[in-house]
Amino acid sequence: MLPECYGMDALESSALSGLPASSRAHETEDSAASKPCVILVVDDEPRNVKLLETLLRHQGYEVEAAADGASALQSVQTLKPDLILLDAMMPGMDGFEVAGKLKSSPHTRSIPIIMVTSLDDRSSRLKALKMGAEEFLTKPVDRAELYIRVRNLLRLKEHADLLAVHARVLEARVSERSEQLVASYRQTIAALTRAASFRDEETGGHVQRISVYCVELAQTLGLDQAFCECIRYASPMHDIGKIAIPDRILLKRGPLDATEWATMRTHSALGARMLEGADSPYLNMGREIALGHHERWDGSGYPSGLAGEAIPLAARLMCIADVYDALRSVRSYKKAIDHGTAIAIIQHGDGRTDPAHFDPGVLAALNICHARLEAIHHEIGDPGGVAD
Repeated sequence: MLPECYGMDALESSALSGLPASSRAHETEDSAASKPCVILVVDDEPRNVKLLETLLRHQGYEVEAAADGASALQSVQTLKPDLILLDAMMPGMDGFEVAGKLKSSPHTRSIPIIMVTSLDDRSSRLKALKMGAEEFLTKPVDRAELYIRVRNLLRLKEHADLLAVHARVLEARVSERSEQLVASYRQTIAALTRAASFRDEETGGHVQRISVYCVELAQTLGLDQAFCECIRYASPMHDIGKIAIPDRILLKRGPLDATEWATMRTHSALGARMLEGADSPYLNMGREIALGHHERWDGSGYPSGLAGEAIPLAARLMCIADVYDALRSVRSYKKAIDHGTAIAIIQHGDGRTDPAHFDPGVLAALNICHARLEAIHHEIGDPGGVAD
């Protein structure tokens, strides 16, 4: 099957119908909603362009080319590619400058860039990252590495586009449609995030419970209705970055080694990247939660080692809710734990979990409303996953 990308018009049409774009795109074989992903190759060496065109077209992608930086910037405006392979060293405007211009524009910053370079020094890589490039390929290009990096970035962009379009449709209709339609849009966003959780052993029940736990904790803290409603729909996006984690790691039965664990930990930053640049309060809070829900109050978390109130409040709420639900649920490496034991572990620690990990105010709120969390876990349970 050829790789397919969905245009923004198709995605918006899908959002309005309440169906995922993938469902509508395959209603008929001749559906105009789907098309091969478009990749722009930018290189001043014709033989490099020819090689990349051949490799990518063999995989079913549509490929266009530009011979210099200025032509690339012009092509992007009309072509609207799904991904750019950008040579770093070109006469005139080099790839670093092109990347900087693309990432500084709100119209093009979401297009993923793979910098293709013969430079392998640390300073060049840091410069490319600073300019906004997402990935690197070193010349001569390895075919397998090219395919994997292209596939992964296109997957990330597709999900980011889906989330952004659904959020935009939601906010555009809030003032003119009924509460029932608003709820439908919110459910669409929730469905997308639940789909991400289905890739691993966390279930749809986990996603639903997390949402209600966070609202319960927020209400116990006396936070306003707007915050409570926002976290209800933002919290299920906490693990959206796991979409980009390889199956061999995400689905591994047994403990991860150090390298695999380091890769798994990148899901926080990957999720934040997928949700960045949006005007939606749901996606903005979702980004805070995705990036910060593994940070710890005492600074021992990841990815940034933030501590105390430097961690966004929504992420602090998510942190304790996620730990509680993980303790209560079956995993490949453990059985479900009963409510009383789970609360005791959070309050007093067990060698892995420590009360110093949690915002003291949020921990106090948990102590007040923990009986309600127990009821929620029974109301939204998983078969075989609840310990009484």
